[in-house]
Amino acid sequence: MANNVQRKMKTMDGNTAAAYISYAFTDVAAIYPITPSSDMAEHVDEWSAQGKKNIFGQAVQVVEMQSEGGAAGAVHGSLQSGALTTTYTASQGLLLMIPNMYKIAGELLPGVFHVSSRVVGSNSISIFGDHSDVMATRQTGFAMLAESSVQQVMDLAAVAHLSAIKTSVPFLNFFDGFRTSHELQKVELLEYDELAKLLDYEALNRFRRKALNPDHPVLRGTVQTSDINFQHRESLNKYYKNIPDIVEEYMQEISKLTGREYHLFNYHGAKDAERIIIAMGSMCETIEEVVDYLNSQGEKVGVLTVHLYRPFSAKHFLAAIPKTTKKIAVLDRTKEIGSFAEPLYLDVKSVFYGNEELKPVIVGGRCGVGGKDVTPAHVYAIFENLSMAKPKDNFTVGIDDDVNHTSLPEINDFILHTPSITSCKFWGLGSDGTVGANKNAIKIIGNHTNMYAQAYFSYDSKKSGGVTISHLRFGNNPIKSPYLINQPDFVACHNQSYVDKYDILSGLKAKGKFLLNCRWTEKDLEIYLPNSMKIYIAQNNIDFYIIDAVAIAEEIGLGGRINMIMQSAFFKIAEIIPVDDAICYLKDAVVASYGHKGDHIVKMNHNAIEKGVSAIIKITIPNAWHNLEAKVDEPKKSMPEFIENILLPIARQEGDKLPVSAFNGLEDGTFPFGSAAYEKRGIAINVPEWNDENCIQCNQCSYICPHAAIRPVLLSQAEVNHAPDSFLHKPAIGAKELAYHMAISPLDCTGCGNCAQVCPAKNKALIMKPLATQTSKDASWQYTLTVEEKINPMNKFTVKGSQFEQPLLEFSGACAGCGETPYAKLVTQLFGDRMVIANATGCSSVWAGSAPSVPYTTNRKGHGPAWGNSLFEDNAEFGLGMLVGAKQIREQLIQNIKHLQELNLSKELTAGCKEWLENSHDTYISREISNKLLALIQSERNIHPLLEEIYTNRDFLVKRSHWLFGGDGWAYDIGFGGLDHVLASGEDINVLVFDTEVYSNTGGQSSKATPTAAIAKFAAGGKKTKKKDLGMMAMSYGYVYVAQIAMGADKNQTMKAIKEAEAYPGPSLIIAYAPCINHGLKAGMGFSQLEAKRAVDSGYWSLYRYNPLLKYENKNPFMLDSKEPSLNFQEFLMGEVRYSSLKKQFPDIAQELFNKTEKDAKERLNQYKNLAK
Repeated sequence: MANNVQRKMKTMDGNTAAAYISYAFTDVAAIYPITPSSDMAEHVDEWSAQGKKNIFGQAVQVVEMQSEGGAAGAVHGSLQSGALTTTYTASQGLLLMIPNMYKIAGELLPGVFHVSSRVVGSNSISIFGDHSDVMATRQTGFAMLAESSVQQVMDLAAVAHLSAIKTSVPFLNFFDGFRTSHELQKVELLEYDELAKLLDYEALNRFRRKALNPDHPVLRGTVQTSDINFQHRESLNKYYKNIPDIVEEYMQEISKLTGREYHLFNYHGAKDAERIIIAMGSMCETIEEVVDYLNSQGEKVGVLTVHLYRPFSAKHFLAAIPKTTKKIAVLDRTKEIGSFAEPLYLDVKSVFYGNEELKPVIVGGRCGVGGKDVTPAHVYAIFENLSMAKPKDNFTVGIDDDVNHTSLPEINDFILHTPSITSCKFWGLGSDGTVGANKNAIKIIGNHTNMYAQAYFSYDSKKSGGVTISHLRFGNNPIKSPYLINQPDFVACHNQSYVDKYDILSGLKAKGKFLLNCRWTEKDLEIYLPNSMKIYIAQNNIDFYIIDAVAIAEEIGLGGRINMIMQSAFFKIAEIIPVDDAICYLKDAVVASYGHKGDHIVKMNHNAIEKGVSAIIKITIPNAWHNLEAKVDEPKKSMPEFIENILLPIARQEGDKLPVSAFNGLEDGTFPFGSAAYEKRGIAINVPEWNDENCIQCNQCSYICPHAAIRPVLLSQAEVNHAPDSFLHKPAIGAKELAYHMAISPLDCTGCGNCAQVCPAKNKALIMKPLATQTSKDASWQYTLTVEEKINPMNKFTVKGSQFEQPLLEFSGACAGCGETPYAKLVTQLFGDRMVIANATGCSSVWAGSAPSVPYTTNRKGHGPAWGNSLFEDNAEFGLGMLVGAKQIREQLIQNIKHLQELNLSKELTAGCKEWLENSHDTYISREISNKLLALIQSERNIHPLLEEIYTNRDFLVKRSHWLFGGDGWAYDIGFGGLDHVLASGEDINVLVFDTEVYSNTGGQSSKATPTAAIAKFAAGGKKTKKKDLGMMAMSYGYVYVAQIAMGADKNQTMKAIKEAEAYPGPSLIIAYAPCINHGLKAGMGFSQLEAKRAVDSGYWSLYRYNPLLKYENKNPFMLDSKEPSLNFQEFLMGEVRYSSLKKQFPDIAQELFNKTEKDAKERLNQYKNLAK
């Protein structure tokens, strides 16, 4: 160890390392959440709340802004005041900061932006890592420093801060999103006292003295004309010329402290290498692994890792490259469409242009775009390409590009064997705790033993309830493998439904270990375990274990949280550390993780740990398994091409294998509707069973179902006669000639249990039963999809009647018990056949628009809600643009129909035109009269050219129902300016805000919708300010329809509000209370509808409608629909962990904040009461 110092070791991810270092050098942090960088800001906020000191002896001042652009503005202003200021961002968030980045760089302000680099959305959005965001800022004037590993983030993030202060130039410090930002590694810590010694205090003093100050005032930021602007820009050059040498000096200081050698460009490999790769980011660690292996086989190869990318120092670059180099491959982790090549490649070629001493062949390629894994096989293929007489240029690796033919041949049999490392894979279900437990496992081994540990976590695009795969490595030496595991020693499957959906055992080494959580007995395995899995287990001598963690969790009271049970079982089976030690460490981890939730939670988890160790059953492998034949797949049902070729492979976790040609016809990001219906995930533990005798046919269960997995169906007697055996039905109330059946899709249900909870029947008509007992009833569900569509016998604008309308949102990727989707689903039942939805980025865009499965669907006529997503911040403007564009085309259509009416071509046609024109804006009959007119036009379209023109634009005949969907993060914060403008426009547009009171999609950060006292990320010590009243602000215009609703509290009021809002001939705003998994409902998300009721009963949330049309009837436009509170307010608060944990963590301020939030709620309610008078 350098300087014989024994350094502290700690297990952390890249985000934590960046936060730890940045905290030391930061006076002010201006923050805004965005995946995958939010964790950095969250850590800083938590440490500040806890009073942690920076190197100046202060807690960092944290300010959360309403947007990334706002955060950048705050950084700019804070720097101008003389405070060292930092922010954390990624992707679109970074791009929104670009205007301020120019200003900060131009004004020589030493701020630092830490970026966990991520894809920038184009024809789709992805949260995973590549360099498209940072490359879009290389022109701003920020110096750019890159890291390849968690340890490098710990070491070089300090160089970014130190160099920014010394050079007066801002730095963008970046590392790969998810690959490094979320990679857990055991690293050496740098101590704050030794970092403080490296700081140039004279430079810091100059910066502080240069700040805007009325004691010595100046003006900074003039308006210039063409006579001086060019020269003024060029005057900055001298500051940038000094940067490489200063960064190199600080790198040497870090090297002295750590013993790890750092340079602007770090070369690794043979001194006499002939073939080298140049790259930056996490892939460099993979390349180093391959370089070491190839050189051990007698080859001469190397890799040059780029750290300081801007300014790019040709001198340091050329000095680092071996003089023997003959061929170079430059790798970029980004795609710049339309460019000759990608940025790093172009930079490297520019450096060598005209170089007489060294003239290597240089080729470039793309890899890792969109977070794609860069594996040793990919690197080997690149070195093989360099071995060719004429290496392929502008290549890609990691994909099969069968359209543009850019990809290098994949060498699948190249696998690096690392016998000293134990590799483990865990297949989990989002929200079952698997990922959190594995993070604890890594920290236990990393922090309590001399072993090294590493973890990666891969997810599908669903919310909780999606597939999670944890990749853990353990070893006695540092681990440099920044890619997912493909040859594990241990595999655990935490959900039994996966065994016939995914290739769980793929790559599991011979004599490896497999742990399956299932409800099956040893005998049941013969029935339910696929033959392919039995064969693999037998032929590879796999040690096979089962455990019924679900039964244990239910017995203990943990519901579906099986994480600690499975984790203790893992430690028992894997034997990585002594099991008694593991149990002790796991129990300590439980206290650290869940202590703030209460002793009861801690005790349950401790019990789970103990039972997990003792409940494992080792399976004796039957000899017959060796001789089985894999079952031949049954003939597949005819499926749409998209489902067969794209959805199903991705659903099987085989999306990486899809070629480029699979997306022919989808290039612009368009995906077909209704594909979620083909997934059949079967992820629920328990699903509802319908008891027809107890059912009162209220349809409330269907009304509140978050996933549209339970629906009433009306059948004729003939259809009943043809129904499957055991098809339950009863006479339909209100339609006696028809039979009534409550259809349930067991494989689409997520098992939240809200349907059973809301059932008002004296004896419940719905009882939650294990999924395995209900799968046979899928035949009944499938049959109901074939019955003839009936005319709704009820008023569709009633709770019961609405549910006889087809939901055009079904089987979404939302969490079980989601509070958002029931509202969206209901709107589609009422207006879906003519809806246009502009959806803000957030939870509602993720559960609605995650490739490949699309939950929005069409009715039997092919009509449904057209859906589009722009960005987070501009959704209101995007939706307004959609409305204005459609309105303009429809106005032209109206003019043409007026002209057609005047032509008097036929009596019927003229009458049809007249009827359509008179009712063209009537939302309720728009479809009906449009169909009548269209039929007339079709029969006579050859008579006059105008008929053909109207027929061509027939899609615009029906009056569209325009909606803006989004969460409170959008409506209250980042998108508020646009939303306010759209509401003020007076246009006929509807807004539905899913108010979860936090940024749900990015992990639960505080927003302006968050009430006082709530603990949220970015409000670790409880929010100090009260909730913004968005409804009151909108009402101030006087011509905006506004409603505040909570489905679980009053289903009829919800229906009334939605109906009135859509019918209102102007802007409408509906604010819907949406219980969320981030709230930490102690009763569980199976009671999310009840929680909404409790919120209203306690006065925490109020129900009202404000209808400006009533003013024209001399009536009060404001109607308070909720009753006087009947539940103790603070009793409601204590039912949610976001409030109760404040009492545990900050008991000295908790009661004061609880009293304040209760006072805020009472003031709001009194204000509403006054309006209602």
